[in-house]
Amino acid sequence: MIRPFKRPDREHVTVADDNESLGLFEPLMVAEAALVRQPLNDLALELAEKSAAFRSSLPAPIADALAQLVRSMNCYYSNLIEGHDTHPIDIERALTRDYSADPKKRDLQLEAVAHIAVQRWIDEGGMAEPPTSPVMIREVHRRFCELLPPDLLAVENPETGVRMPVVPGDYRSTYVQVGRHVAVSPGAVPRFLTRMHQAYSRGGRTERILAAACAHHRLLWVHPFADGNGRVARLMSYAMLREALDTRGLWSVARGLARDVKRYKAHLEACDAPRQGDRDGRGSLSEANLAAFVEFFLRTCIDQVNFMAGLMAPGALRDRITIWAEEEMRAGRLPARSDAVLRAVLYQGVLQRGEVDAVLGMSERAARRVTSALLESGALTSQSSRAPLYLAFPARLAARWLPNLFPEKTDVASPGGS
Repeated sequence: MIRPFKRPDREHVTVADDNESLGLFEPLMVAEAALVRQPLNDLALELAEKSAAFRSSLPAPIADALAQLVRSMNCYYSNLIEGHDTHPIDIERALTRDYSADPKKRDLQLEAVAHIAVQRWIDEGGMAEPPTSPVMIREVHRRFCELLPPDLLAVENPETGVRMPVVPGDYRSTYVQVGRHVAVSPGAVPRFLTRMHQAYSRGGRTERILAAACAHHRLLWVHPFADGNGRVARLMSYAMLREALDTRGLWSVARGLARDVKRYKAHLEACDAPRQGDRDGRGSLSEANLAAFVEFFLRTCIDQVNFMAGLMAPGALRDRITIWAEEEMRAGRLPARSDAVLRAVLYQGVLQRGEVDAVLGMSERAARRVTSALLESGALTSQSSRAPLYLAFPARLAARWLPNLFPEKTDVASPGGS
């Protein structure tokens, strides 16, 4: 629970630096000499190897299509951790400006669109500085919050009921307590973020992979913003892993964190604890607890890479899509031989329009009818009426094509009425 408050001796000062020592949130990394460091290095190496193997297994056009769906998945799970449940099908609708008539659901759809916009900016190389740069941390917050509806741009004190505005990109101006953790004074936030950046912006690949986990907690410990810190921390770690591993946005740790949210939050809370004796590192906070969180974080990443690699295994993916197409053809929702076009796109990654009639052994007119039906279904996508055909991964087909990527939506409603 977040409780903004003013300290009695700061009654008339809303932004103050209490000159806290930067040592308060040390260690920022698990020391190289620590006994637990080598196992963490091994996990970082395993993650790098598996992420690279998965990335190289996918044709570029299919990887690009998957990355777009992963944005919605990442957004769904990251917001779910905050208690905001907006299904990817509703997110997909919002991306086409098809909003719910329910104001609360519409607000959550707008929140999802904001999250996806920030991740797209990250994926397209928008960060001019490393993800841990205070400038970039503020920019992530600004880009996310400036697209939020007014009702989501305020934080309420649960004790007084007073709502305070959240200014996009601005550090908090009040003291704050999160659970049992009292964050640093508001004026100290820039100093602590600068120290974070110094610690996490150097080192080799292994160091940068470990830093994605360590920085995740330490940013939350600083709690730089009045609200939105969790989303900013997960987007920052996403960007750090994308940079260190060249993930291409094909997987996300957010799904794993959300599916084990109790352990995730318990680890974060444990990392707030002070050092427990001389064998617990040399900083103010517990190194053992930080190491435990890093291990949990990396194992969660590895689990998500394995999950995505299993989903996208060529044979299994082809079979699921073919079975779906056969069912759609039997039901009369797709023309005969539609499955042949999908198999060709899966095999080649892309199919030129002029090749469809040869794949089908049909006239050009019949081939156009099949192509139009597949485009209408969302199974294929194309930039124009003459551009090549690519596989798409619409959220509404994910339950069949990519099972368990996210929960099935059981309350599908008509457009504008969910």
